[in-house]
Amino acid sequence: MSGMSPERVRRLFAQEAEVRLAELGRLLLRLEQNVDDETLVGSVFRELHTLKGSAAVAGLDEVSRMAHHLEEVVEEVRAGRRPITAEVIDMLLRGTDQLGAAVSGTQVDGPEVDSTHAEPATTNGLQKPRPSEARPPARPTTPPPVDRASVPAGARSDPPEGPAGGGGFIMVPVERLEELTRLVGETASAQLRVGRMLNDRFHVDPATCAEFNELSRSLNDLREHAMRAQMVPVSTITDQLHRAVRDLSRAQGKDVRWEAEGIDTEMDRGVLHRLSDSVMHLVRNAIDHGIESPAERERAGKQPRATLRLHAMQLGAEVIIAVSDDGRGIDTESVEREANRLGIDIEGLTQEERLGLSFRAGLSTAQFVTDVSGRGVGLDVVRTSVEAAQGRVEVRSEPGVGTEFRIIVPITVAVLRCLLVEAAGQRFALPFHRVLLSQAHEPSTVTHAEGRPVVWVDGHPVPVRPLGETLGLAGGGKPEGPVVVLAGASRRHAFGVDRLVGQRDVVIKALSPLLPRLPLVAGAGVEPDGSILVVLDPPGLIERAGQTGRTSGPKAPAVGPGAARRSVLVVDDALVVRELQRGILERAGFDVRVATDGQHALTKLAQERSDLVVTDIEMPTMDGFALTEAIRAHPSLANTPVLIVSSRASDSDRQRGMDAGADGYITKSAFDETSLVTAVNRLLGVTA
Repeated sequence: MSGMSPERVRRLFAQEAEVRLAELGRLLLRLEQNVDDETLVGSVFRELHTLKGSAAVAGLDEVSRMAHHLEEVVEEVRAGRRPITAEVIDMLLRGTDQLGAAVSGTQVDGPEVDSTHAEPATTNGLQKPRPSEARPPARPTTPPPVDRASVPAGARSDPPEGPAGGGGFIMVPVERLEELTRLVGETASAQLRVGRMLNDRFHVDPATCAEFNELSRSLNDLREHAMRAQMVPVSTITDQLHRAVRDLSRAQGKDVRWEAEGIDTEMDRGVLHRLSDSVMHLVRNAIDHGIESPAERERAGKQPRATLRLHAMQLGAEVIIAVSDDGRGIDTESVEREANRLGIDIEGLTQEERLGLSFRAGLSTAQFVTDVSGRGVGLDVVRTSVEAAQGRVEVRSEPGVGTEFRIIVPITVAVLRCLLVEAAGQRFALPFHRVLLSQAHEPSTVTHAEGRPVVWVDGHPVPVRPLGETLGLAGGGKPEGPVVVLAGASRRHAFGVDRLVGQRDVVIKALSPLLPRLPLVAGAGVEPDGSILVVLDPPGLIERAGQTGRTSGPKAPAVGPGAARRSVLVVDDALVVRELQRGILERAGFDVRVATDGQHALTKLAQERSDLVVTDIEMPTMDGFALTEAIRAHPSLANTPVLIVSSRASDSDRQRGMDAGADGYITKSAFDETSLVTAVNRLLGVTA
């Protein structure tokens, strides 16, 4: 330790201990599911042994002693003197919590683990707390997902050999990365001002200046790498979710299997940090509200063991985190009763909107107050935090079958692709992932339905209101100006603007905490001339515009100009993808059916023809290539257009799809709502 102060040694130990304790928790949860895996037992022992030694070197004798007690328990397991039971895992997890608390200097409730008082040969010979020590069971600690730059997913299973991380990785404070990102944004703004100066003072078009273009490319690369440095995998939060599922289900006497898929999907650390509590809330809500007891499930003809699943995936510039269960589903009648009690008008609401009432503040259907729910903190906190991350949350539920919540957010909110518009003489930015349609004014664009102006979007009437008027600005908006259609959680609304300026990546700057909450403002950017560019909040705009009348979409197929309902069959074995595509296409005015693989799709097509098939490639039983070939070989289906939407992006896969007879091919990395609807419309010959 020469040349290193004791304080520095302990800080480095704290960094190492955080990684090792997280790994220890993961190993214990895996060990509970694989009690005969000697390799896992050995890994648990090594983690504790290393922690014990590192704590001793750092001069933390109490931490070293606690690790030694846990190590002795695991040694008894290795020697075959103690079987692995749920109680043993409870004890080791509680000890892990206490170790983490000792390292951080906080207190965790529960008796301290002491192997010297245990009876090694019995399954229930765990230390009993003395009467004076009796306390409630320890809760799983749920720290924020990341406090420093995280090691990539592939390296997490093997904790670093030393505090520096080893293996080409170093620990970097998040504040340093955030400052780097801020400086990159400032540099990009300065570069825009230089371009404006070249044009204004020297009458030189920056686009024709090779040096300026090279600088632009370099800054774009720098910004991309700075953003990537702050990306973390969704797995960063799944360990604490798994632990919560285990502890809560045991506390409520429920048998729940936890599954996590796509957790290597990466997203902005700040966005994931904002969402971690929301995802935890959905998990706790599923166990408390949605999943039945084993006896109730058996009476309903279900397996006694329930499944709670998290599925993360990237589609285009967005990340989807879906939390689904196979429980009792949402009781819409209870939701409606609560809505009536709160004075909410539910007359004429669609099924989707009735489910969306679950997100209203103060609305809770819990019959009993527990430590999990029923205390007035409902799903509105989920919606609020998701919208703060520029995202949206959707829900689908079927009584007796289960419920799925989908959180859809941009990969990063540090830089947002925006549509710039002018209204009432001012310029504003609209997050592009919320823009369904933007079009210049034509005489037939705006019509009237039920006494109000509307635009027809994919056969549906969408109400229109001037953006300037919605913002309360003098001058309102030009009646003959362009129209922008925005999407909210479950409603759409069109806004008239003076001019469509164009698209731009906007470096988002948070508003000062000294400012009052601005419900219509999502953030701000900087224009090339240094002026402030206000980034508007589409859900807030839609809610404000809806205060003058109902703004939800129609509840039946529209009867507007040329509104013919076409049918689409969506084929994908991933529930999240199926339901996402179904939702997109239904909002676009299509009748949608779904199938889980190619064979299932052929069965569906034999029962009822579809105008178009959207299919994945990798599926069980029959993949997308084989399905396409089967459609082309079938006499009555041969002319059905087929659109492949797959994560395979190689030229050879595209060519194989075309050779099989596909009419279009979209990669999931470039997938978004606009690209899907545009491709479907083109293949069906529908004019948007």
